[in-house]
Amino acid sequence: MKATLQAGLKHTAKLEVTRDRTIDFMGEKARVYATPMLVRDIEVACRNLLLQHLDAAEDSVGTRVEIDHLAASLLGMPITLEVEITAVAKRAVTFSIIGSDGIDTICRAVHNRFVVDKAATEQRLAEKAKKAGLA
Repeated sequence: MKATLQAGLKHTAKLEVTRDRTIDFMGEKARVYATPMLVRDIEVACRNLLLQHLDAAEDSVGTRVEIDHLAASLLGMPITLEVEITAVAKRAVTFSIIGSDGIDTICRAVHNRFVVDKAATEQRLAEKAKKAGLA
């Protein structure tokens, strides 16, 4: 990890509610941003901020998401995710996220990520695959 990784760093992610980000189970007139896709977009936004402050051999994995999905966002609406690192404890990083669709605050979330060494993670997963009979 680089010395630049510290609390207070911010990142703004902008995206659009595309069809593949919406629910389909309530019909076409109720196609709104799906909570699982919002969670995925939050994870990606936090990882993108974190990658700027990691060494080439490092990446991160999500370990916790706490989210209040507060308002529906329609297909085609723009989404802004304001991400801030609120704590860094060794390899554990905590983020605060506020999402908006230009009309409503759509979410408030806390996300935790853990910085990992990519080669060590690959080795650990290969060992697990062997134990599971998947190798």
